Amino acid sequence: MIIASRNVNGIRSVIQKGFADWVNSTNPDIICLQEVKAFENQIPEEIRFLMPDYDYVWHHGSRPGYAGTAIFFRNWIQIKEKKADFDQQMFYEDGRITQLDFTFNDCDFSLLNCYFPNGWTRSDGTEMLSYKLLFYTYFRDYILQLQKIWKWVITTGDFNICHHPIDIANPVANKNSIGFLPIERAEMDKLENEHFVDVFRHFNPSLANKYTWWSYRAGARARNIWWRLDYFRVSPSVLQLVQSVQHQENQQGSDHCPILLEIR
Repeated sequence: MIIASRNVNGIRSVIQKGFADWVNSTNPDIICLQEVKAFENQIPEEIRFLMPDYDYVWHHGSRPGYAGTAIFFRNWIQIKEKKADFDQQMFYEDGRITQLDFTFNDCDFSLLNCYFPNGWTRSDGTEMLSYKLLFYTYFRDYILQLQKIWKWVITTGDFNICHHPIDIANPVANKNSIGFLPIERAEMDKLENEHFVDVFRHFNPSLANKYTWWSYRAGARARNIWWRLDYFRVSPSVLQLVQSVQHQENQQGSDHCPILLEIR
């Protein structure tokens, strides 16, 4: 089974930028999308024609043109439950969580697709770092409860934090930047302390210059100068099932590249 995760920076935009070719060439069984920036009634018709053998769960957020997540999955997958919220009203409007509970090869999985707040101050001056840290607290509590119910928990998405200096091109220059602050990186430490493993770093502990997000400015992508923000974090039991994990750095269409997890 191939699970893909991708921040598309607008589903209606990426459909015009090679999304169909990517789906056909990658052929994922599950596709987790972040920052879809659309309600369910705004799903492009091209998506429906492109993916007739997929079902989906779409976020229930209420804020137009902002954030939003969705999971597409092959209709042969045995689904136990679909969820499109986080059970927390304060996070409801952004549609930052979609969840799929399913059975695969006699194992019961819970998959969380997440678009974490970036923590930057909003244009109206609203401070958002505290909101981001609170989201992490609720997220961690939620997945710990899931882990008591499900042995096989997979979380993925745009976490909007670089965990270690190896995950960012210029760690010294960015030591005071949102997304790499010590207080944010401590949230990632807490996830690891609770045994939610960063799959890519588990199998590639010293592999440098591997990023998933590049600014549109100053030719950052061509120079491969930016940040690793997109992750698969899983409960330890899942690691024994992992066949491969990869970044598709050459895939264009968004400021993020897709990441893939293959489980047997």
